[in-house]
Amino acid sequence: MSKPLLRTDKDLTEIYNRHSKMLYRICFAYMKNAADTEDAVQETFFRLIRKGPAFKSSEHEKAWLIRTAENICKNMLKHWWRKREDLEAHMELYTEDKDTVDILSAIFNLPDKYKTVVYLYYFEGYNNAEIAEILKKPSSTIRNHLREARLLLRDRLDDSFETKGDDQNVKQ
Repeated sequence: MSKPLLRTDKDLTEIYNRHSKMLYRICFAYMKNAADTEDAVQETFFRLIRKGPAFKSSEHEKAWLIRTAENICKNMLKHWWRKREDLEAHMELYTEDKDTVDILSAIFNLPDKYKTVVYLYYFEGYNNAEIAEILKKPSSTIRNHLREARLLLRDRLDDSFETKGDDQNVKQ
């Protein structure tokens, strides 16, 4: 077993500043309340410090943090004490635009297997192949999750939901 990579406070601060807002949004999509979201983000950075993985690139660093945060949230949701708050109380994190709030609420209410994929595709700008690599899933699974999530969102948003293109135009 290799020794963890020791990072300076400055290195950790830079990583935190680069990724904390994105991780907060991803964790909030799962946890649906600020306190649990903050705990999940904190635990993500704690694991970064404790495990000290070496990253090949900034994309590898970001992918590791996303996967770790997602796994932490899923584990936290398994606990019996898990409680959910009303999403509307926390939408100011994203926007004051009513349409965007409606879309984000619908995304947050998607099944867990779709949330991260939709967030990474539409809000972080990753393409299909990049999401597949980050989440360690086949590209076809990611395409199917995007397609199924779009169908759910269209139903929930009464056809007011517009995608980046038709399902056959999903970025590869």
